[in-house]
Amino acid sequence: MDEIRTLLEGVRLPRMFRVRQIFDHTCIRREELRRTVSHLLTAEKLGKRICPGMRVALTAGSREICNMDEILAAAVECLKEQGARPFIVPAMGSHGGATAEGQRELLASYQITEERCGCPILSSMETVPIGSTPDGQTVFLDRYAAEADGILVVNRMKAHTGFRGRYESGILKMMVIGLGKQTGAEACHRRGFGHMAEDLEAFGRVVLQKAPILGAIAILENAFDETAQLVWLEPEEILEREPGLLEQAKAQMPQILLPECDVLIVDEIGKNYSGTGMDPNVTGRHVTPYCSGGLRVQRIAVLRMSGKSHCNGYGIGAADCTTQAVYRTLDLRAMYINGLTCGEMGPCRIPCVWETEKLAIQAAVRMCEGIGRQGPRMIRIPNTLSLEKIMVSENLRAEVEKNPRLEIRGEPENFIFGEDGCLSSSIG
Repeated sequence: MDEIRTLLEGVRLPRMFRVRQIFDHTCIRREELRRTVSHLLTAEKLGKRICPGMRVALTAGSREICNMDEILAAAVECLKEQGARPFIVPAMGSHGGATAEGQRELLASYQITEERCGCPILSSMETVPIGSTPDGQTVFLDRYAAEADGILVVNRMKAHTGFRGRYESGILKMMVIGLGKQTGAEACHRRGFGHMAEDLEAFGRVVLQKAPILGAIAILENAFDETAQLVWLEPEEILEREPGLLEQAKAQMPQILLPECDVLIVDEIGKNYSGTGMDPNVTGRHVTPYCSGGLRVQRIAVLRMSGKSHCNGYGIGAADCTTQAVYRTLDLRAMYINGLTCGEMGPCRIPCVWETEKLAIQAAVRMCEGIGRQGPRMIRIPNTLSLEKIMVSENLRAEVEKNPRLEIRGEPENFIFGEDGCLSSSIG
């Protein structure tokens, strides 16, 4: 490594200043969620569908969704009051290492447990075929959900990381990919992301026809990863209303409010932030040719991986540089199962691995083209979900000052690294 250090020691890093990005902060306070969920689930139409003793499956996915434990606990309480016997099903395709215990552990890391939510969690990778699409593709459903008297779908609305369509990450995806487990997720992904928009809808129509869907709670979040709105959807409304909710969610999602830079530093990636570790809708590094948008950037350096990702580094392939700390934690089995299930192995590729965070950042700069006398234009973010506070290099100050949604906080400061080569200061 001495030769590498020698090559990189001359790479100078610019001073960075702290910037606050201004987003709409409207949200539902956590203490108001029980009342909000109760109002949704005691609506006249749902009340008519619930019979005493009815077994109702609720879905819980692999993403860390704000207040999901409280929303599920409130829904369970409300269903019990109506005489139902609710239980939770991990609805996350192949995530959690494609094992029943792994999926249960993933939920527990989000505080979604039997004790917290007040009902059993029935985790299995076993599925049953429930029907076929018009072109003959088999649709699968989690066995526990298929055997229930009713299914209440709960999920966040969000832009997908691999394709664009009327339905992306939301209710239909939870029914098809989540409840389909590894078998169903692979079936829907079989024709690739180029056909995902049409296949997701076709599979979703089969689930709505064949499975006992009672309705859905669509979660919309603000740019601070907070619950902004809960929307009740009748089964017959899902196909019609979900596209509008998706567009609303896209308008509220966090983003980097600068158009481009040379180097983007991402402090941490993980499945709790995005299915691809870091959301390409933010970074601009899309894993398929069926998406576009986000930051224009030459190089990306990833410094750490979230513990809540359970060593699944799917998405690290979108980076140019990472650290030994990330590399040593990678669970290749979980990554490859993830990639094989969705049919996209690019995010499993390993970028250049550097001994320290300092070397990873310096290497990213060294790999850039066309850097002028002012040095590299750099942006540093904590992750792709928390984007209110970021850091920006001095040579982007003019861009920041002319944007009314960007607010400079403090004076420029140098990069400071500890003896281990890790950054000494956080962004917050």
